[in-house]
Amino acid sequence: MATVSRALLLVGSALVIYIERRYVKEAITYWTGSSTIAAFILLGCSLTAFILALGSTLRSQLKFIWHCFIRPLRASDQRTRLDNFYKGQADVYDATRSGLLRGRNTMLNLSASHIRTMQAKNPKQRLIWVDIGGGTGHNIELMDKHLPVSSFDAIYLIDLCEPLLQVARERFAKRGWTNITVLCQDASEFALPEWARSDPKGSVSFITLSYSLSMIPNFYTLLDRIDYVLSPENGLLSVVDFYTSGKQPSLHEKAIGGTSKECGWLSRWFWQIWFDFDHVSLSPHRRDYLEYKFGTVKTYNGRNRFVIPFIVCIPYYIWLGRSRSCDVSRFCHAFEVEGGNMLGNSSPASFTTIKDSETIPPLEIGEPVLNSQASHADALITVTPPLSSFHYHLGKPWRLPYYEQAIHQAFRTFIYSFTWEDPEVDMKYLDLSPEDSMLVITSAGDNALHYAIAAQPKRIHCVDMNPCQGHLLELKLAAAQALEYKDFFSMFGNGHHPKFRALLDSKIAPLLSSIAYQFWHINDDAFSKSFYLTGYSGWALRLARIVFSIAGVSKDVEALCNAGSIAQQEQIWREKLRPALLNPVVIALLKSPIFCWNALGVPLNQRRMVLDEGSMYEFVRDTLNPLPSTYSFKDGAYFYPLTLLGHYTPSSCPEYLTRSGFQALRANNGKATDAFRLHTDSIYNVLRGLTSWSLTRAVIMDHLDWFSPGSKDVDDEVDQFYRVLSPGGFILWRSAARKPWYCDVFERKGFTVTALGVRKGPEVPLDRVNMYASFWRAMKTT
Repeated sequence: MATVSRALLLVGSALVIYIERRYVKEAITYWTGSSTIAAFILLGCSLTAFILALGSTLRSQLKFIWHCFIRPLRASDQRTRLDNFYKGQADVYDATRSGLLRGRNTMLNLSASHIRTMQAKNPKQRLIWVDIGGGTGHNIELMDKHLPVSSFDAIYLIDLCEPLLQVARERFAKRGWTNITVLCQDASEFALPEWARSDPKGSVSFITLSYSLSMIPNFYTLLDRIDYVLSPENGLLSVVDFYTSGKQPSLHEKAIGGTSKECGWLSRWFWQIWFDFDHVSLSPHRRDYLEYKFGTVKTYNGRNRFVIPFIVCIPYYIWLGRSRSCDVSRFCHAFEVEGGNMLGNSSPASFTTIKDSETIPPLEIGEPVLNSQASHADALITVTPPLSSFHYHLGKPWRLPYYEQAIHQAFRTFIYSFTWEDPEVDMKYLDLSPEDSMLVITSAGDNALHYAIAAQPKRIHCVDMNPCQGHLLELKLAAAQALEYKDFFSMFGNGHHPKFRALLDSKIAPLLSSIAYQFWHINDDAFSKSFYLTGYSGWALRLARIVFSIAGVSKDVEALCNAGSIAQQEQIWREKLRPALLNPVVIALLKSPIFCWNALGVPLNQRRMVLDEGSMYEFVRDTLNPLPSTYSFKDGAYFYPLTLLGHYTPSSCPEYLTRSGFQALRANNGKATDAFRLHTDSIYNVLRGLTSWSLTRAVIMDHLDWFSPGSKDVDDEVDQFYRVLSPGGFILWRSAARKPWYCDVFERKGFTVTALGVRKGPEVPLDRVNMYASFWRAMKTT
């Protein structure tokens, strides 16, 4: 504090000299008799003040530059080289590495939240932390903010550099921590004092490697040693480090490595050579072996831009993993049996023993010259690659793993941040019970959550080709279990939470899949302003705001959503908002196929169905006109208040955002959410993997409107529905057409098709959304 005060005082003095330079210069000129001498004295005083003020900072940076880039090491072995490298800069190490070594705080925060989750399952497990290559003890001090140091039964800091360890000893003594042991050891041979009394196998619950794996020559030995001592069921290994990586050789390895793992060839070449000067290896082998030896729980690939933003980008990664010997049977069952992925493209490797005669073809080389008495026996091949991060996940098996295909890459974000179908009308016809198994379109997940709250069916298969829709529903499921209601409603009700990133790392992350965590880490600003203005659907909401602003009816929009009666609501609509929305400019925009897709999520085929039965003006008129005179926007009809205001209110929101709905999702350790299985695939592929008669209900929204008339894909999908649905099971869907062409396909395949509602004009709405012209059911009767 004294150093900061001195610096501020000196900087202030320099500023005063600069501001009052004319008067100071006149005074000096008077005493010296020379204006030139006065100018030099004035300049010298100013520079001296600035140099003294910045002296400590400059001294630290100069030390860093000298020891890292200029001073020769002159050492042949690793220990001497480290001592020589850090001896002269140990006291400024932490001050000069804060910008360079990114991700340490995130890694520790993530680790703390995962440890809490693991400890909750086994509270009697001893908590032993080994920080390998921990140097000055900065990580341990930083961890105290996320998980108190006193929570650990014992902490061991291991490093080969004595100058850095001396800083650590002084730091711990100052904090009064007595459960920390500092050991000067080679990481590849590290041994804890307590191992002298017992077998170390599985005795450690937490190990960290913070920018140290890349500096350890014998990394194979180190990782093998860690694998031996890490607890199989309750152990966590966390790593943050620089890396380089080329194109992944398989989709499986790409899925484990995570988003944006691949580095450009120039980046790989430059950073490997650059860091090699300091004996830091950024070759891909270290991370590859890490991801092979252990099961990946979380991974994140970032770029450090602290030197020259957007130009100099040092690749770094954050990785959390577990022993591959942990029990994954529950997740294999969830994936292969419950998720119906025995035919999927991401099934894990077989656990059965494989004979080499079954996989290696015989080699024909003719008769042997010498007869051998040895009999040939099959060699057992038991080596398998690690499973997907789904299998080592700490939370519930909601999100089924998938390999990223070209079609997934076409979706940069979610299209729908909210669901645009009325679940209360669905519930009138679904007649759900706890014995039902259903398939639904994921969308934003609002309706699937409604079904789970209202009836708690046995299984809910949520299907969407857009991975980002799955990320959104997964976030809602995880947040409902991890957060208090106030934070949960702030995120998804208000659409804004200033501390979303902190909540993500410290509370939500353990319940998220690795791929979903990466998405929300990258998009951690989604809740900084208005969540519902993000995604493709956010463009429609933004347009509505612009239209209302130009028309001067923004206050009338608020009045409509807060109207105390239906009559008042209908009057505001008729006199103020209807003229603003049903004007030629807006209608012309709605006719645009580009806007319909990018802002409203309306595909070309569905748009064509609308225009085949009338004009776009008639469709919008029939949709909006009857709603204000039928439903109260203030109390329950939450769909349009969201689009008008950009947020929900406690009295007008989806069921999962009500306090009772939130509590239902959390009750009995989140039993209602056990039903969810999130698929990132086509409906056809998901159905193909499910067993016959395994579904009783399906809600496919307007999914079939997306296909061209006569599409064979519709025939194939309906065939699969007929196979998978049990007798008496049925499918509900909505359509933009009054009589969609594919009704005939269902009838031809043996379904009994019934129109549950058809819109006949602008007077009576089908439901609280009224966006679709018809509502249908197809029942399998035999």
